[in-house]
Amino acid sequence: MTRIKTDICIIGAGSGGLSVAAGAVQMGAKVVLIEGHLMGGDCLNYGCVPSKALIASAKQAYAMSHTADLGIAPVAPQVDYAAAKDHVRKVIDTIAPVDSQERFEGLGVHVIREMGRFISKTEVQAGDHVIEARRFVVATGSGPFVPPIPGLETVTVHTNETIFDLRERPDHLLVIGGGPIGMEMAQAHRRLGCRVTVIEGAKAMGKDDPELAVLVLDKLRGEGIEIVEGAQAERVSATDGITVHTSKGDFSGSHLLMAVGRKVNVEGLDLDKAGVKWDRKGVTVGADLRSVTNKKVYAVGDAAGGLQFTHVAGYHAGVVIRSLLFGLPSKQKTSHIPWATYTDPELAQVGLTEAEAKKKHGSTLTVVRFPYHDNDRAIAEGKTMGLIKVMVVKGRPVGASIVGALAGELIGLWCMAIANNMKMSAIAGTVLPYPTIAEINKRAAGAYFSPKLFDNPWVKRIVGLVQRWLP
Repeated sequence: MTRIKTDICIIGAGSGGLSVAAGAVQMGAKVVLIEGHLMGGDCLNYGCVPSKALIASAKQAYAMSHTADLGIAPVAPQVDYAAAKDHVRKVIDTIAPVDSQERFEGLGVHVIREMGRFISKTEVQAGDHVIEARRFVVATGSGPFVPPIPGLETVTVHTNETIFDLRERPDHLLVIGGGPIGMEMAQAHRRLGCRVTVIEGAKAMGKDDPELAVLVLDKLRGEGIEIVEGAQAERVSATDGITVHTSKGDFSGSHLLMAVGRKVNVEGLDLDKAGVKWDRKGVTVGADLRSVTNKKVYAVGDAAGGLQFTHVAGYHAGVVIRSLLFGLPSKQKTSHIPWATYTDPELAQVGLTEAEAKKKHGSTLTVVRFPYHDNDRAIAEGKTMGLIKVMVVKGRPVGASIVGALAGELIGLWCMAIANNMKMSAIAGTVLPYPTIAEINKRAAGAYFSPKLFDNPWVKRIVGLVQRWLP
C-alpha cells in the first residue's frame, strides 16, 4: 500500500474536478486526482458533447429537406446512422486530449485511475494508494436514473450512456421522459429517420416557461414526433419489439431510451466514514460548498446536490478554489445560472421565469417581450418562430426566457447582466451590428423604455416646450 500526502485530493475527473485540479496545481498546490472511469466525465463521453454532435448531424439532414422557402429545391437526405455516430466519436476524440490524463500529469497533477472511497475523515483509498489530504473535493457527478418499472429487465434499456454506441438506426424509438435529454434525443432521432414516441408522466418540458415550451413541443409534433403527456409508465413488456404500458394506453417500438432524470454518484464513496452528511441528492453542503459536518470536504457540480449542469460544475470550481487555495470566504449563488435545451427551436432560461418573478416581486415586476418575427436577420434566415421575455424589477433584469434560433447564445447577455446587477439601460445603450439575431436582446431592452418615453404625456409636453424655445 502506497501512502501519499497532498494539499488537495479530488475524487472525479469530470468538468468540476478537472477545473479544480487545473486551477489549483497551476497556482502551486499539490493535487491528487482520482478517477475510476473515463477522464472528462459524463459531459465529454455521454452527455453534452456527444448529444450536440448528434444534433448537428440531424440538423443537417433536416435542412436538406426544408429549403424550398429559400429558393433551393429540397432533397431527401440519405442518412447513414452509423456514420453519424462516427461523427459523434470523432468530436469526442477531438476534445478528449484537453481532459486527458497525460495533459493533467503534464500540469503536475498526480492522477490515479482507480475508484476512490473514504477510509477516515482525512484519508481516501484508491486501489493500492492511501491519500491523506488537507482538503478533499467530491466531484463525482451523476448518472442516468432508471426507475424500477416492472418488466424493464426483459428488454434492452438504453440511457445516455449507451445510446451513442448504438450503430443500427432504430425503426421506432420509445423515449420515457420529456425533459431536455428526452426531447433533444427525440428530435435528433426523428430527423435521422426514426419514428419516435415520447412518453412523459407529467408535463413535457415542465420545468420551463409554459408559453415558450409549447412552441418547442408544437414544432416537434409538427416534425412527426408523438408526445404523450400525463402517461405514467406502469410496466414494460417484450413483444415483437418493446411495449410500454401506461395509464393512457400501450405504446410499442423497436428501442427504448430512458431519460427520466439523473442519480448523483455518491453511494460507494463511504462518506459516513469521513463523517460527511449526504443523501440521495448529494453531499449536504453550505453556500460555500463545504460539507456541513466535515470542513475538510467540499463538493462541486452534481455531487453538491443542486443544479445539474456542466457549467455549474465549472462555476463551483471557481468558488471552492478561492477557499481551498487562499482561505478566503466564497459562496455560490444560483440567480445567474442559465440552462438551455438544444432542440430546434432552442429554449434558454436564466434567473426567474415569469411565474416565479410574479410570485416573488408582485406588482413591481415588468415583463417585456419581443418576437423573432420582427427581427430583420430572423426574417432573412427564415427563422421567425421565437420570442424573448425579460423580467424586470426597478430597472434591472431578474430573469430572461428565450425560445428560438440561437437562444442558447442569446441568453449569455442576460447572464452577464444579472450576474453583474446591470440595468436595462446598459443593454438598451449597446450598439450591435445590423442585421443580427442578437438585436433581439437590444429590442427587448428598448421595449422596456418605450412606454416610459412614447406613452408619457409629460415627455411630450416637455419636448413641445423645448421645441418652442430652441433657437
